[in-house]
Amino acid sequence: MDFPALLVAWQRQHGRHALPWQRTRDPYRVWLSEIMLQQTQVSTVLGYYQRFLERFPDVRALAAAQLDEVLAMWQGLGYYSRARNLHRCAQAVCERHDGEFPRSAALLTELPGIGRSTAAAIAAFCFDERVAILDGNVKRVLGRLLAFDGDLASSAQEKRLWQLADALLPEPAADMAAYTQGLMDLGATLCTARSPQCLLCPVSDLCRARAGGEPTAYPIKTRKLKRGRRENWWLWLEHGGRIWLEQRPESGVWAGLWTLPVFDDEAALAAQALSMGAQGELEVMPRIEHALTHFDWVLHPRRAALGAAAGAGEGRWVAREELASYALPAPLKRLLA
Repeated sequence: MDFPALLVAWQRQHGRHALPWQRTRDPYRVWLSEIMLQQTQVSTVLGYYQRFLERFPDVRALAAAQLDEVLAMWQGLGYYSRARNLHRCAQAVCERHDGEFPRSAALLTELPGIGRSTAAAIAAFCFDERVAILDGNVKRVLGRLLAFDGDLASSAQEKRLWQLADALLPEPAADMAAYTQGLMDLGATLCTARSPQCLLCPVSDLCRARAGGEPTAYPIKTRKLKRGRRENWWLWLEHGGRIWLEQRPESGVWAGLWTLPVFDDEAALAAQALSMGAQGELEVMPRIEHALTHFDWVLHPRRAALGAAAGAGEGRWVAREELASYALPAPLKRLLA
């Protein structure tokens, strides 16, 4: 097939070239962009990427930082496990590789938080390694190009698509960066999930899904995520311009972030508020509905101002002017604002 050559030529002429992480072969910067771009749109990532680099200009600076500071810089990007893995990975690069990223995808996958596709992207962009990526956009592009009939809910079928992706790689190593970027650009701009622009696609004549008249039928993935629902109560206590916050456990939802105390029912919340000095009825705030990957979370905030500062359990009083240095989940930032 002429697919690799057509894609490389199209990317060099019409693809995206102005993104800040495209103007470097520094694996730290490429790695950072790849992690940020997981499940996050380019337009959102742009500002975060620049601010993150200003604070942590290289892998050693990131490794030396406190996790709380990393999480605070990540606020608003969501999927905070990425930030925790980013920190762990930076430390591993410094400890195992003296601050230098390994130059092969195989070695990169041994680092925390770097999966096969991310490792391949770093290796292709920075070291011209002939290795395939297979993120969500690329699965869609190749699924349509090949009219791939395997159900990607099956690990065996995904492995089969990996093999086909490997077989499509361009021969010249010098083409790997443009080819890899071309796959990303095609999936992000033309071969979109719901409205593919086949008339503008540089490889439409090779696309078997288009030839069959059903490009949006691919890729095939039948397993549907079953969403759950969770309901909790938030206790918002304030005294002298300070708010009582507690840090979430290191695993689970919002791991490591600072939040208001969370309760399973309103009675437990009321008892805690009373023990910390709240008087009278708590103010009922509008409920918050927050969608996470696997479930919808309904939070009921209850608020009280205390006449004296008391503490209970693992937590601390935080002045409002200091909140910016704490990693808070997005719904809490909006509530406190």
